[in-house]
This record gives sequence, C-alpha cells and structure tokens, in this order.
Amino acid sequence: MHCRCSKARRLVLIFLLQVVPFANAQQDSALDIAFEAQPLSNALNAFSRATGQTILYDPAVTASYFSTAVKGSFTQRKLILQILVQSPLCADKVKEGWLVSDCPQNEKSASEPPSTNPNPINKKQKVPFEIEVTGFRSSLMQAREIKRLAMISQDAILAEDIADFPDLNLADSLQRVPGISITREAGEGRQISLRGLGPDFTRVIVNGMEAMGMTSSPMDARGAVSRTRAFDFNIFASELFNRIDVKKSYSADQEEGGIGGTVWLQTPQPFDYEGFQSALTYRQAYNSNSNESDPRVVAMISNRSDNIGALFSVAYSERHTTEYGTNTTRWRQEKKQLVGQQNPELALILSEGELWFPRGHRYSLWNNQQSRLGMTTSLQYRPLEQFSLTLNGIYSRLQNRLDEHHLAVKDNDLVSSVEWTEINGDKEVTYAHYQNATWRAETREDENRSVFYQFSGEANWKITPDLSLNLLIGNSSSDYSQPKVNKVNIWAENVDIMTDFRQDRFYGLSTSPGFDTTSIEGFEVKDLYFQENYMTSNFDNIKLSLEHSVDNHNRWTVGVNQKTFANTGHDRFQGDFPTNGSTPQNEGIVTLSPATADVFYGHPDIAWRQGNLAAIQAFYGLENYQLGDEYIIDASNFKVTEETLAAYGLYDWDTNLAGQPFLVSAGLRYFQTQLTSAGLSKGVPTEISRDYADWLPSLNMVYEFSDDFLWRMGVSENITRPSIRSLSFSADVSQASRNEGEIGSVWVGNPDLAPFESVNFDTALEGYFSENGIISLALFYKKIDNFIVEQAQPVVYASLGLPEALLQAGDSIYDVFNVTTPQNSDSSTVKGFEIAFSRDFDFLPAPFNQLGMVANYTWANGNTLYRNVENSGKDRIKTFAGLSKSSYNLTFYYEAERWAARISSAYRSDYILSVQAGNADQDEAGYHDTAYVDASAYYQISDDIKITAEGLNLTNVREELYSDSNDRAYNTTTSGRTFLLGISVQLQ
Repeated sequence: MHCRCSKARRLVLIFLLQVVPFANAQQDSALDIAFEAQPLSNALNAFSRATGQTILYDPAVTASYFSTAVKGSFTQRKLILQILVQSPLCADKVKEGWLVSDCPQNEKSASEPPSTNPNPINKKQKVPFEIEVTGFRSSLMQAREIKRLAMISQDAILAEDIADFPDLNLADSLQRVPGISITREAGEGRQISLRGLGPDFTRVIVNGMEAMGMTSSPMDARGAVSRTRAFDFNIFASELFNRIDVKKSYSADQEEGGIGGTVWLQTPQPFDYEGFQSALTYRQAYNSNSNESDPRVVAMISNRSDNIGALFSVAYSERHTTEYGTNTTRWRQEKKQLVGQQNPELALILSEGELWFPRGHRYSLWNNQQSRLGMTTSLQYRPLEQFSLTLNGIYSRLQNRLDEHHLAVKDNDLVSSVEWTEINGDKEVTYAHYQNATWRAETREDENRSVFYQFSGEANWKITPDLSLNLLIGNSSSDYSQPKVNKVNIWAENVDIMTDFRQDRFYGLSTSPGFDTTSIEGFEVKDLYFQENYMTSNFDNIKLSLEHSVDNHNRWTVGVNQKTFANTGHDRFQGDFPTNGSTPQNEGIVTLSPATADVFYGHPDIAWRQGNLAAIQAFYGLENYQLGDEYIIDASNFKVTEETLAAYGLYDWDTNLAGQPFLVSAGLRYFQTQLTSAGLSKGVPTEISRDYADWLPSLNMVYEFSDDFLWRMGVSENITRPSIRSLSFSADVSQASRNEGEIGSVWVGNPDLAPFESVNFDTALEGYFSENGIISLALFYKKIDNFIVEQAQPVVYASLGLPEALLQAGDSIYDVFNVTTPQNSDSSTVKGFEIAFSRDFDFLPAPFNQLGMVANYTWANGNTLYRNVENSGKDRIKTFAGLSKSSYNLTFYYEAERWAARISSAYRSDYILSVQAGNADQDEAGYHDTAYVDASAYYQISDDIKITAEGLNLTNVREELYSDSNDRAYNTTTSGRTFLLGISVQLQ
C-alpha cells in the first residue's frame, strides 16, 4: 500500500475496492432513508447496509460522536453528509467504498480558491490527497471487509492487482481459506475438500451460474477420468478471475446442492475499473523434475464510459511436468512356494498365504506436456441509472500429452528367501528374493482435452427506489475427450529379482543382478491395447429474483430458477494385440528388435528396455489406429439428466438489540428435480425417470456487540446429489490381476439413489482490529442422512447381462463375481472448528512494521459406516473420504513502498481416499500428511512496471499414497520444485 497524504497513521484504514466486483452501485440514485438518532458508528454501518457500499473508519475516531435522526430521499453523497453533519469528520469516495476520517486541521484560508475535488464531503473542506493501494495487503483488507459485511459464514480471495491473482492455480489459492484442503495433480491443485467433506459436496458457481469442470489424472489411484460432481479447478488459469467467495453456510437464495459449501468464481467486468485499463504479464517457469522452461502469458484490456464498457482477457501457459517414484499396486496375502532351501516352517508359512506381498513392485515415471488457454469477455451497458445489462463469456481449454514408463515385478510365485515385519498381526514382507519371476515394462501414451465454455446475460432493473428485478440466463458446458490411450507391454520371464523395502517402507527397490534390464535379450512383446474415453456435461440456467425494501430495516426477496443438467459418456476399448486374431500384420510374432525396443533412462533409480510404441504399432500395422463405434463398451454408454425447478423467499430484518445492530435473514426454498438415467441394465437398453422434491429452510443471524466484534449463527437444511457415475446405468469390470481361485469384481451404478440430506449449524465470533486485523473462531456441525456407501455381494456374471468380451482370459460368464453397488445407508455427522488470525505487525519498529501474518487452523471429524470392509463380511466405522482431521495455513508477508515478499505453508493431515466394499487387499486407501511451502516477491520498478519471482513446492514434497490402515506403501512420487520469473506492465 502507498499512502501519500497528511495524517498517514490515521489513514492506514484506507480500503479501496478498485478490483472488487459485484458492487456497481448507482451513487446518484435516490434512497428512501429513515435512520433514528444513534451513535455515529452505528449510523455509518447502517449507511453501508442501505447502500451496499463498504465504509471504513477508525472506531476510536468516531466513538464520541452521534448522528441525528435522518429521514427522506438522499443520494449517497447527501446521505453521508447528513450523517456526519454533527461531527468534525470528512468522507472521501474511493472507487466503490467510502473512507471516513478526521478533517485536516490546516484548512484553507478564505482567500484561497475553492477546491475542485469532488470527493470530500463535509461542511469543512478536506485537502485532496492521492491514495494508491495494491498488493497482498490490500487484497486482505478487501477480503476482511467482505467477510465482516456478509450475512452468512464466508471468506473471500481477491486479485492483488489487475489480472494478478495471489496464486497460479485457483485450488492453490483456495487452500489458504480456513476449512479448505486440496488434492494435487503433478504438483498443481485439482480438487478441494471443504470442512471435512470431499469434492463432491462443494458446488461451484461461475459468474452466477452452476458449472462443472472435468479433467483427468493419468494415475488410477487418483481417480483417472472424473465421473463425479467434483470440480477440477486446474482447468482454469487463475488470472482469468478477480474474486472468489467461499460460502460455508447456506441461505435459501442459494441453489441447493452444496452441503459442504459453495465456491463462487467471478471474472472481471469493465465497471469494476475506472476508464481505460490494460495489463500484460509474462512469466517463464522452470521445473526441477522435467528440466523444462515454459511460458505463461496474461493480458487484459478494459475500457468504459459512464454507461457502457467492454473487457477482454486472455491467459496462455505451457507446462512440462515429470512425476516419478515407485508403487506396489496394493498388497495381497498370496500363496508362494519356497525354493532353493529346506525350511519346512517357512515353506508352510508361504504355502498358506500368511504373508502380505506387494502385488507388483513397480518403478514409474509420468511426463506431461500441458497447454492451457483461457479467455474471458464482458460487455456492460447502463443506459439509465435504474437499468444495467451485463454479458459475460468464458472459455478454457486444457490439453495434455502424456507418456508413461513403468517397470514392474510380476509372476513372483517362487521365493528363495524372505524377511517380514509384523504390524498389528499382519506379516508384511520387507525383502524377498524371487526366482523365475518376470520384468514387465509398460509404455503408454495418452492425449486428452478438457474444454469449458460459458455464456451468460444478466439484467438489473431498479423499478422503483425500493423494488429491484434481476434476471440471469446462461449456458455452460464442460467437454472431456481422451481420443488416445495406447499401451504396449513387453516382458522378460524367468528372471531372479530381489525387492527390498528395508531401508524405506514407502520406497522399495527391485534389482536383478544376473539380468541386464537394459538389454533386449530375453524381452518380447506381451500385448498392446487401445482405449478412448468421452464425457460431456451441460448446464442451462435461468434465474429471476425480485427484491423489495419495505423500509430501511426490512427487506424481502423472492426468486425462481430453472436448471437443466445433462451428462453423457462412453468408453471404447480393444486389446490383446498381437494374439487376438485381428492384428493387421505379423499376427502372433512377439520378438523385438532394436528398432522396436529402446532403453529408457528417465527414472533416477534404474534404466530399462521398453517397447517403442510407435514402432511396435507400425510393425503390427496399427499406426494411427482408431476405434470405431463398434468398440464402444455398451456398459459405459450412459446419459444422466436432471431438470430442476426451484423457488424461494427470503426476509431480511435489521433492528437493534440492547442498543446494538442485530440482523436476521430467514428463508425457505422449494425444489423439484426430475432425474432421467439411460443406459444398459442387464444387457437391455433401459431408461428410468423419477422425481424428488424437498423444502429447505435457512436462518442466519448477525449480532454486533461493538463496531469491531460480532457474532454470527446459521441453521439450515441442504442436499447434495449423488455422483454422476453412481446414478448412471453403467458397469465396470475390473481388469486387475488375480491369484488362482480369487474371484473378480464388477462395479454397477444405481439410478435409484436418493440425494444426501443435511441439517447444518454453524456459529462464529469475529473480532476486527488494526488495518486488516481479524481473529475469529467458528464452529460447525452437519447431520447427513442417506449417506452413500458401496455394498458388495457375490453374483454370477451371466446374470448381469454384460458382454463376455469384458472378461479376462480364463474367466467364464458362469463364474461368480463380487458385484459392488452404491447404496443409501445410515446417518452420519461431521463437526469441527476453525480459527483464523491476520494482522500487520505495525506495532514493531521500522522496518519490521511492514511485516504481517495470516494464519488459520481447522479441525474436522466425521465418520460413517462402510459395508463389507476388506471382503470380511463386517462393517466398519471410518472417517469420510477426503477428510483431513487437521489442516493449517500460515503466511508471513512484508510489503514496503516498492517491493514485497511472502512465504506460505499449507498443511493437511492424513486422509482416506476410498474404502472399497469387497476389496480383500485393503480396508482403505489414503494419503499421508503433506506440508507445501511456496514463496513470492515483486519489485515495482515504476508505477506501471513490476518484476516478480515465485517458487512453488520449495520442499519438493513426497506424496505418499498408503494401502490399508496398517499403512503399507501404495504409490510414492515427487513432482519437483517450480520457479517463475516475470514482468507485469499496466497502462491506464
């Protein structure tokens, strides 16, 4: 912040809203006001609520003054003049807010010409001054004020400057908010959990309309292609937005669906700025794992007059990522045979399957060449003070080109020596020497694209000074296509291999001293396969609301909205080349040559011979091979449609209790949804349609004990609809390898699922002090009915009506499979608390008075009853998937006149990723705790030019996915550190 004015210490309270949207108030519109005589601070707060404008003042300055009764029709300027008439204070209009402070003592003499400054308002003329506030500190100031004025529990994140969001990724920014923790993809934030509830429980609103963003992960353990309601935030460049609101409690004017909460994303609009504005930012990024340097470019241009404005922004980036490590594809109690020694006791232990072995220890590396393009446009027209029209558009495209490389230990049934450790009665193998085992090398290439677009139009009409109408119409779509998933496996059999976890339980090493993994000798082709995946989600929205101010203390709002959501998807597959009888050329030939197999040196632990995918496909006549409609997996071809009609009423009441402001907002929402699900059920094309409806009440209250200390409380009911995959007529036959005698597994959707239903309670105490100081304590509790869990039961495959082609070699349609289906079950609860603290260290001597800190801590706990855990036939109580019991964020910052720097840490504790009914390998899978550290700095060369430096994941965090509550290694990877240098230029 730069403040060049008299009485600088007083003016540290300056609050500018030059980049805050949603506040395009008509300053010259007349308001009908009836204020009683009251303390000045109360009158200023009433002014803020009546006008929708932020007002900032020092309570110590206003404490001894009163405002007389005010009644009549006033513009904002005349109203605040009337409020301040009995005090020696002045008000300055600063963008979309007001600053109230002492008038200067050195008034101009009568001989001096009058000031032409239109901003100062009072009977005493205030000397003009220049104020300029940008940067991290100012964004905190604005976010704090938004939180203070809200009727519900919410937090906000704002751009630090034009086209300059605090983090490079929206999810990375959201993790700074109390109660939010994130999942990552190649080091970049992807999905969020809010107050202990996973990504499916959070709704995302983009420019006022619900939206869904879909991407994927190359790792099956991370969910692969998303078929849930979770929003993938990595689809967007953060610079496309200038504000995020996280609404943690529910009000009837919000659309139903987010038990966890609602995230509002807002793109910039021309009326957010004064006149002509433009910005250009260029950054160059370097990642320590990929050793690649990538560009990131952002540009925005905006211009407006009094009644019309236009804005356009674009963001483009490239990103090379490399993740590597080791994994086990879970552990399993397997029967082995002892060879090479006489040890009856050990032979018995191995033959009876007492020991837990890794299913296949594997070295892995994932490369990704990513490009992301985003654009926004906004047109605003205000022909009259009483009417405005806004048209918004947003487009984003995320493209990934991936190549994967894996070397795995397979067919390890013969054991010559073994060591294990006992954990809670389980004998976990830490070292094994396998004879006649197999090295399997996999090469995979993947191309996918995610495209999001949204168009919306919003009209605001102030019919009378007391009656306003709002209309919003729009459409959004998220299309995911994966036209290429090509894989080749080569293998070398009868190899002695040793696997060792003794030095690091979560990073095993496998070696074969008698076999050269880089030699072509011994390797041959095992198989090739081709797969494609497609999915589309679409929203059509129309909302209409009418708001009436009965008087200055009472207001009612009614509204209706109609929303249609549709999701379609299908997969295509063909495999088992070159021995499936349909290979175009060289059918059955599995020998390799130097032209079809090269050496992969990318993994830091080992090099190995791998199949050259392009050369092998050409050898078999499969180059540029595409899967036609005949290869659509019918069991994956589904469509889910939801048509929802809703109406609500909301009443806001503003009064005094014990002489202090008391605000109440009570509402009721009714919705009716028609669900249609179409797909293949038991081999027959099937479509069902059903309706469900509910009433959702809400009550929110705020009581201001004083100007800087308040209490808020909210009670409400809400729902969350089941995931798309769960509601679909679809099936998935597992292709995981199995031991002899072990039955397979099938997952089947359930269109009859009821939505989650919740009763929500939250309360908070919030204290505001200093320039941007805040300390708050929030408690939350949610009782959730119809919780959805998976149930498994043995079923003969033939009765499912699924094609025989989905079975593995050796399986029969008459075999029994474990069939898992999502089902509504018992009630569950989630509860917890949040503590947040923020302030400048202005009490320290210079230069340390420019320091500041932002900190928050969240504790959450929630359990549910999972069915048939570990295929034991027993149910167990475990925490919700995605719930970290503890999470915290800590940021220290320093802002001087020309430069600033900050360092941040984000921590989340262990959490469960999934509990799969009927899975005998594990009772759960999840992630260990992580603590990411980021840093950034800038130097303002001039008013228009700024250079920036950033460092992400500075500690190169090791992501550890565990298998089973006994904490066995599943997948361990690192994604490297990322460093960015950039320059930003602004023109006005």
